[in-house]
Amino acid sequence: MRDTAILEEVKATLSQLTTIAPGRAIEVRIPPYAAVQCGEGPTHTRGTPPNVVEMDAQTWLALAKGETTWESAMKSGAISASGVRADLSEYLPLRITS
Repeated sequence: MRDTAILEEVKATLSQLTTIAPGRAIEVRIPPYAAVQCGEGPTHTRGTPPNVVEMDAQTWLALAKGETTWESAMKSGAISASGVRADLSEYLPLRITS
C-alpha cells in the first residue's frame, strides 16, 4: 500500500474511532500519520496525556478491520499503551464502510 493510501486509511479509521468514542481522555498515536484524542473521561490540555496508545499503521489498520485482536497485538508488543483507559478493545474492530 502506498504511503498516501495508508495516510488516507489511517485518518479515515481514526475519524471513525472518534465518532464512536467521543471525548479526549485517550490519545491514539499512529506515527507518522496521525494522532487523535477520543474516549470518555478526564481530559488534558497540556503535556503528555495520562492515557496514550501508540502503534504503527499496519497494526492499527489490522485492528480496525478485525484482522487481529487487541489482546494479540498487546501480547506481541505491537501496541504501546499506558494509563487506566488505554484500552481500545471495546471499540474494535470498526465497522468499515466503503
